[in-house]
Amino acid sequence: MLTLPIDAVPDITNNQVQIVTVSPTLAPQEVEQLITMPVEIAMSNIMNVTEIRSVSRFGLSVVTVVFKESVPTLDARQLVNEQIQTVAAEIPTELGMPEMMPITTGLGEIYQYVLKVAPGYEDKYDAMELRTIQDWIVKRQLSGIPGIVEINSFGGYLKQYEVAVDPDVLFSLNITIGEVFEALNKNNQNTGGSYIEKMNRAYYIRSEGMISRTKDIEQVVVANRNGIPIRISDIGAVRFGAPKRFGAMTMDGDGECVGGIAMMLKGANANVVTGELEKRVEKIQKILPEGVSIEPYLNRSALVNRNISTVVHNLIEGAIIVFIVLIVFLGNVRAGLIVASVIPLAMLFAFIMMRIFNVSANLMRLGAIDFGIVVDGSIVILEGILAHIYGVKFRGRTLSAAQMEEEVEKGAAGVVRSATFAVFIILIVFFPILTLTGIEGKYFTPMAKTLVFCIIGALLLSLTYVPMMASLFLKRHIVTKPTFADRFFEKLNKVYSRALHFCLKFK
Repeated sequence: MLTLPIDAVPDITNNQVQIVTVSPTLAPQEVEQLITMPVEIAMSNIMNVTEIRSVSRFGLSVVTVVFKESVPTLDARQLVNEQIQTVAAEIPTELGMPEMMPITTGLGEIYQYVLKVAPGYEDKYDAMELRTIQDWIVKRQLSGIPGIVEINSFGGYLKQYEVAVDPDVLFSLNITIGEVFEALNKNNQNTGGSYIEKMNRAYYIRSEGMISRTKDIEQVVVANRNGIPIRISDIGAVRFGAPKRFGAMTMDGDGECVGGIAMMLKGANANVVTGELEKRVEKIQKILPEGVSIEPYLNRSALVNRNISTVVHNLIEGAIIVFIVLIVFLGNVRAGLIVASVIPLAMLFAFIMMRIFNVSANLMRLGAIDFGIVVDGSIVILEGILAHIYGVKFRGRTLSAAQMEEEVEKGAAGVVRSATFAVFIILIVFFPILTLTGIEGKYFTPMAKTLVFCIIGALLLSLTYVPMMASLFLKRHIVTKPTFADRFFEKLNKVYSRALHFCLKFK
């Protein structure tokens, strides 16, 4: 029960793999023609594919390949990856490289947060600085948690080192943009020069040319005019910049903010993963710059916990109501307790079977359990035992333990076929649900399985556990007094008898 995957709602996402290609320079028509179409054609050669669909937008191509549910996730991704390697040769390198999306689903967004700036620190951390903290501290520290496949960043400005050249200066010096780009590229790399042996030592030779600060960029030589070097600082300004944005992130009407979303691995236990995330966030809070903190605004565990409390509340209420009804109509407190004890045991049996068959627990699946149906077989067995023992035959006698066991066995044997048959009639009702496929199958089949597991467990308990408990805990001194149930059913039988005779008379 404790190791069962728990989530808030059932995941109905089909078995799909998405291929994304980013190409900022292409219009939608060109994206469709040069990227989406070749990828779609390549994916159509894969076996066990039920659907291929695509979206082509400005600078973006998304192709979704839907596989049959029987195909394992990693096998599907391997097949797609092989085709990506083939189609990559048809797409020019400068237009983009097709990549697979992470192994997650539409319900994978389990933890969403923002970086909150404390009062008094607003001037110290702007949108660019917060985005840098998110990408270089928070995102990297949250990576590596079991069950997390990706941390997505949102908002702020992505920090870049920008060279803003003056076109008039370039024209006057007869320098092209290509030369500027080539100079920056060549002056930003380290090289090695093997090593020199001297005595018993080896001296390794390195040439360090990696740019590490803005002043290094300013000192890069672009060209030489009459023996005078022309540097980047002579033709433009070096500053911090950011790429063009297609959106922003705001919260509570307080202006821009920066945040992230943790994406969960498909099929992972949301409750366990969010627990690990919360522990990691506590550690990260201690290493963040002063005045910055992580503030979650969506935590799946909170939703899961609310759902679990709802399920537990309903289960306890249902068990109490069933228990009270059993005592009233069976007329025997001990018998009511025995039948009521079947409920948690049948639930545990269902949890074991759910674990074996990889059926996760959620509000819909656990909330569908009907205790009136679950204890049906146990009630029939116990009523058969009570009718046999507390009849006229043993009135006023005190049975020994051996006699009690023998009579309980006889009483149960008289109704076991009827009880079993009644339970199987209930189970047959769920067979059509178990044959559903597609989204309907993903949504309703696990619910039906959960209830079937619970009913089968209750049936097994009614044939083994209930008679054993009856022989141990029912009173062996047989005293028959008319109970409320006896008087109620005596009156009900009179009404039923008159109604039956009336119906038979006027067929």
